[in-house]
Amino acid sequence: MTRPDPRAVLTRAAAPPDTVLRYAPGEDGVVDLRAPRRPDGGLLTDAGAPLVIVLHGGFWRSGYDRVSAGVGPLAAALAGHGFAVATPEYRRVGQPGGGWPGTFDDVARAVDAVPALAAAELGAAVDPARVLLLGHSAGGHLAAWYASRPNLPAGSPWFTDAPLPVRGVVSLAGVLDLRLAAALQLGDGATQALLGGEPVEEPDRYAAADPSSLTPPAVPIALLHGEDDVQVPVGLSRAYERAARADGGDARLTVLPGIEHFGLVDPASGAWPSVCSTIESLLNVDQ
Repeated sequence: MTRPDPRAVLTRAAAPPDTVLRYAPGEDGVVDLRAPRRPDGGLLTDAGAPLVIVLHGGFWRSGYDRVSAGVGPLAAALAGHGFAVATPEYRRVGQPGGGWPGTFDDVARAVDAVPALAAAELGAAVDPARVLLLGHSAGGHLAAWYASRPNLPAGSPWFTDAPLPVRGVVSLAGVLDLRLAAALQLGDGATQALLGGEPVEEPDRYAAADPSSLTPPAVPIALLHGEDDVQVPVGLSRAYERAARADGGDARLTVLPGIEHFGLVDPASGAWPSVCSTIESLLNVDQ
């Protein structure tokens, strides 16, 4: 019996976004926006739906964007589930300005801007006060990092003392411990490419970028990880959960047996009910 290709979601067609908005100048300063829909596909124009902001993965590299990283089917499925869904792009390693510090600049700016942009575009269809941040793989790292921005040193360009615009974070197979990722040479040295060197060479960058080294977010963070993940081993989520909970954070890991890396963004996989129920729980949506 032939087993399904776990990477099939990377090339599977998804319904296109309803509109593409701009949060910053440049080719990558854009965000795909999908309006909430009924099960029959009709628009929910006055639903006051929660907004899910999805950060794509791809080891922070230019070879993967918000289309090729496989989150299109997930975003379309969440819109069909009654959520408004925004998928920002950001500069990545291998592009001018990508990596350190541009990738972090873009993510901070995008997530800050998206709730108001979505509300201006969708009106009563979305509730900009009910926002969840979700990231897959490298996007899980960026989501957890964003939620810890208030805990950065006050001199950091990404520090903020304003209330976060998100109620919680969902990390799907997130690269949540950058020092461990570097030691394991995940993605053929993807972490080193992002931060410009090894932890001993760039200790300040790792201290500012590694969620496991930062004080955990004030909002809850749910960690979902496939037990069979070989791209990003579940040990990275376990390490983050230990570090965050030891520091008083609300971080909870769910390990999904039989699920590999890409199953977490595949609405056709056995992980999908867990992804949906986790989102609904954090947003206090009736299930």
